[in-house]
Amino acid sequence: MDLDADKSSRPRIAVLGSVNMDLVARCARLPMPGETLTGESFAEIPGGKGANQAVAAQRAGGQVAMIGRLGNDGFANTLLENLSGESIETSGIRTTEEIASGLAMITVSNTGENQIIVIPGANGCLSTADVDRAVDQITQATVLLLQLEVPLEVVQHAIRIAAAAGTRVILDPAPVPPELHSVQISGEAVDGLFQVDLLCPNESEASALAGLPLDTPSDVLPVAERLFKLGAKNIVITLGKDGVSWFDGNQLRHFEPRGIDAVDSTAAGDAFAGALAVRWAETGNLEEAIGFGNVAGSIAASRAGAQPSLPHRDELSEMIAIGEGT
Repeated sequence: MDLDADKSSRPRIAVLGSVNMDLVARCARLPMPGETLTGESFAEIPGGKGANQAVAAQRAGGQVAMIGRLGNDGFANTLLENLSGESIETSGIRTTEEIASGLAMITVSNTGENQIIVIPGANGCLSTADVDRAVDQITQATVLLLQLEVPLEVVQHAIRIAAAAGTRVILDPAPVPPELHSVQISGEAVDGLFQVDLLCPNESEASALAGLPLDTPSDVLPVAERLFKLGAKNIVITLGKDGVSWFDGNQLRHFEPRGIDAVDSTAAGDAFAGALAVRWAETGNLEEAIGFGNVAGSIAASRAGAQPSLPHRDELSEMIAIGEGT
């Protein structure tokens, strides 16, 4: 895999989604319902699935524009400066005066498992008008990355604009809202939501959307087939320590995980999506892009924190070179 050939031209990636401050507590294990545990550490770390994927794509070699909403509070400047510090274009981020910025309350165990509660805040105020104001960023991008921490109608509007412009769309359907559990092929909640080039859920999200169990390797194909019927051209399911599976409507292919010990899986999926978007934009080869994203997700899972865990291009190149040499 030649990762140096495209350095002279960074592909344009647009990301529409959430910008949060992550409030992260680490403890030996995750608490049971009603249980109080003593934690080991606490940190405030810039996050949000949208912002995480923007940073992941920028570090992986993209030229990224972020579209989102922040509140008028103490976190907003920190979050905006963080994105600007990554050389991400932030003109598509607007301020909502009356509502605080989004927050995520995250508990991480020593084995890397996590529990996350998201408070949307200003992210819930992102509107179709915001998308229209950022139309050039979407139509000039090779790939648009989307998640579901912002209103569904905004995501649907962005998908329509991107599709009309020929911009590839990757949808990470997280979190899965109640109206999309065991989702039907028609209905207002769907209305083009899955008419994307690539639908990229993790195993729990895929199971929720399909209304089918995904507990064993043999469960992957029926879940992927069910999701494919929703209209996406490709289904890519991230399976944590079990790797990644890709279904294109004809064939199910599996990508084994990289042999890295997991520390914190919080941003592994975001690392995967951002890196995949960049490599797909560079080469047009989805199989290669999935492999690239798989490496990024593995590296991110081996580190603590969300954005601090996201790898840079040189790290990805080094890990891939090591893998190809074994």
